[in-house]
Amino acid sequence: MHGRVEAPHSNRRDFENLRKLSTYLFEYRGRVLLALGCLIVSKLAIVSVPFILKSIVNTLDTGDTGDTSGVLLIALGFVAAYGALRIASSLFTELRDSLFSRVRYHAMHTLSTRVLSHLHELSLAYHLERKTGSISRDLSRGTSSLSSIANLLVFNIVPTAAEFLLVAAILLGGYGWQYTAVVFVTVGLYVFFTLKFSGWRMQFRHEMNRLDSLANGRAVDSLLNYETVKYFGNEKLETDAYDAHMNDWADAGVRSQVTMSTLNFGQAALVSIGVTGIMLLAARDVAAGVITLGDIVLINAMMLQLFVPLNMLGVVYRGLQYALADMDLVLRLLERTPEIRDREGAIELVVENARVEFDAVHFAYLAERPILKGVSFTVEPGQKVAVVGPSGSGKSTLSRLLFRFYDVDQGSIRVSGADIRTVTQASLRRALGVVPQDTVMFNDTIRYNLAYAEPGIADDAIADALARANLEGFVTQLPQQLDTVVGERGLKLSGGEKQRMAIARVILKDPPIIVFDEATSSLDTRTEQSILEGLNAVARRATSLVIAHRLSTVVDADEILVLDAGVIVERGTHESLLADSGLYADLWQLQQGSDVDETD
Repeated sequence: MHGRVEAPHSNRRDFENLRKLSTYLFEYRGRVLLALGCLIVSKLAIVSVPFILKSIVNTLDTGDTGDTSGVLLIALGFVAAYGALRIASSLFTELRDSLFSRVRYHAMHTLSTRVLSHLHELSLAYHLERKTGSISRDLSRGTSSLSSIANLLVFNIVPTAAEFLLVAAILLGGYGWQYTAVVFVTVGLYVFFTLKFSGWRMQFRHEMNRLDSLANGRAVDSLLNYETVKYFGNEKLETDAYDAHMNDWADAGVRSQVTMSTLNFGQAALVSIGVTGIMLLAARDVAAGVITLGDIVLINAMMLQLFVPLNMLGVVYRGLQYALADMDLVLRLLERTPEIRDREGAIELVVENARVEFDAVHFAYLAERPILKGVSFTVEPGQKVAVVGPSGSGKSTLSRLLFRFYDVDQGSIRVSGADIRTVTQASLRRALGVVPQDTVMFNDTIRYNLAYAEPGIADDAIADALARANLEGFVTQLPQQLDTVVGERGLKLSGGEKQRMAIARVILKDPPIIVFDEATSSLDTRTEQSILEGLNAVARRATSLVIAHRLSTVVDADEILVLDAGVIVERGTHESLLADSGLYADLWQLQQGSDVDETD
């Protein structure tokens, strides 16, 4: 989706997309049928108007100078009928729009909700690769394009087709095949030219969409990484990159406009030739006495009614093509199969004993770069097991696999005796809590972010969790306290404050199994010590898997696993590992030295 040129879409794909979109309208099919009924009544009324005009002209053109009052009275009756038909046409057009509005907005609502739900179902791998800005723009275009497609089909294409058939039938029945032939040839050439030329020039619209997504994605990325941009003084770099994308987008827009102007001229020329042909035939027949002056008024009015909307058909068709191109991005996203799915017949996880088992687990993000190589260990109920090791050894991958953000390549992970691939993801994650390394907050209040673990929880419970996470003093000093907004991604909080928020949040959830993934990595030594008691209190009430960089946080663990290059190279208690004088002892000595430096 990102960074590649989409080929012009075939009609087969467009028809497939239209079929898929029709399912969003099916729920309100009764309203759709009523709207179409109003459409038919409206078109019958507007097509009847030329007949009234013919009657008015023929009545006034009788040449009878006798009873002028009677002629005038009849003419006034036809004028009244003319006004009534135009009012009826307008009334049923507005009724059609009103009836269809609920269908259209409901379809937009349903599609938007489905897309968001689907994005949540896609795996972590997809979200790590995506560009948020590009996807948000694609979603915006896709959702609005659904409304455009529905409007164009129901309010433009179908009414124009219905009016064309009515006019063709009237001309064939009342004036002969020559008139009908001119109309059919003109419309046929018009449609052929529009479809062919518009199909060719769609490549420029696709290119504009691609460049628009790239530019928007770059802008959003630079704003999300505002601090990094400022750290390195790269404001000009980001602006120049955005400017380059927008410059290419403007060039593609110029090409799109030039080809559109060419298309508009060709369509106008075909319509003008067709109308001229019809009027030549009408003028000939009036001169020959075959038809009346009223007939030529009727034919002229019909041509105006037909070719005015037909002249807009090119714009409508292009709008439909653009909308289908935009919608295709969303439909392709919906077609993407989530990599991690519940198996058919997956059961609810029931945690009878909070045992966690990794059994000969192999895993690689990329096949050529294995991360875990046959890792096996067990965390017994109520135990605290720590995993330590150098950066890049695969420690945090254990957490992602346990939460089933990825599936293992070989081996298995069991919780309470059940392979996590056989239970529902929702029930698995209900049983797990996490204090992540990088705690990201919603751009909402402290209360909202803490209660996210247990929506609707009372403030008393929140206050208790804040106290246990050593965060109570910080919150009470804030002017708005729990109602303080933390900023986008928690930008207004320090790293340590965000991690203590995460600790408070997991205290509120109170799950049977907790993963501490580098839970104190953003804390200085003094702050770390002040909250270790709270962490340990939480850990004592649950089975705990502690992924740690700072060894000082795991000295009391029941078992410490030393992971290096995806393999457990040592295991034991803190004392036994120090006595072995292996990798753990080396890491301990290094960190003890750095801690001394930090407190100097």
